[in-house]
Amino acid sequence: MKLIHCADLHLDSKMQSNLSKEQAKERRAEILRTFVRMVDYAEQNEVFGIMIAGDMFDTRAVSATTRNIVKSAIEKHPQIQFFYLKGNHDLDSFVSKLEEIPENLHLFTDEWTSYRYPGVTITGMEMTPENHSSMYHSLVLDHDCYNIVLLHGQIENYQSGNPESISRVDLANKNIDYLALGHVHTMQTDRIDRRGMYAYPGCLEGRGFDECGEKGFILLNIDENSQTAEYSFVAIAERNLYEIEVDVTGATGSDQIAQLMEEAISREQYPAKSMVKFILKGELNVECEINLDYLTEMFEEYFYCIRIKDETTLLISYEDYAKDESLKGEFVRTVMCSNMAENEKAEVIRCGILALSGEDF
Repeated sequence: MKLIHCADLHLDSKMQSNLSKEQAKERRAEILRTFVRMVDYAEQNEVFGIMIAGDMFDTRAVSATTRNIVKSAIEKHPQIQFFYLKGNHDLDSFVSKLEEIPENLHLFTDEWTSYRYPGVTITGMEMTPENHSSMYHSLVLDHDCYNIVLLHGQIENYQSGNPESISRVDLANKNIDYLALGHVHTMQTDRIDRRGMYAYPGCLEGRGFDECGEKGFILLNIDENSQTAEYSFVAIAERNLYEIEVDVTGATGSDQIAQLMEEAISREQYPAKSMVKFILKGELNVECEINLDYLTEMFEEYFYCIRIKDETTLLISYEDYAKDESLKGEFVRTVMCSNMAENEKAEVIRCGILALSGEDF
């Protein structure tokens, strides 16, 4: 039996703030199309079911377009079973608007619900503050079956007061073979006990720079007879996001920084449709100008979206200004005698020196 494990689709998301209005609209459409491509992948690869471990949607009011496309994808593939567990971002605006729930759409409640097939059982519960502490004791699974459990939350070693936490210790020795989780947007896997493992598939598409790297779903291939399974990650995202650190130590200005940025992207050959965040690192002389607007405009044509973050530190040789009788020297000495923190002094001195030199900052 083949199963897809996905989570955190966040359909209808507002998207990250640095996208233009048109790009945000385009990204919402791309994420919706990625969901449809995943369903098509399931059809082409004879996948029995798609397990959605929470946060399929991202808004209280799901748009009519999104609702209709998701509903159509489910109804057009009656041979594929859809197991939909609501997460903390999911409300009831999708299911409640359906005139009739498709026969192949299987839902969960705040009590353990199981769907049984030859050799395989899929069990899930929508966690609430009320059932959080008691859910471990009420979970009963057949030892002689391959057991999949769906939950949406943050796995931890022990129970905590957080209603979104999932205790690994309390799920150990419960006959779980595969714990299908959602909530963490990066793929993670680890053991629960000798028998079972847990997995986060991450999100289908990254939306912000806290969701970098390849995105997709997990394909689970179960041998019902031996009660064993193999899993693999399938990358399916239309666009990926990347953070690129660039060491600009010793650069004298924006032109040299731009050259170092070009060298960084040429080493990896990032696709032009990528979304990229450059992080500038290293030590720079206080008189080095960094024009982020210039750098942004220069690299906008390289990628779908870019952001540049300056995390450089400033080197100031205060001795060079100790006896400088110019306005620049007087300015530096005045700032140095102030009560500002050292990092604030460095930034004020940098801005002041650039202003006195006629530069923008």
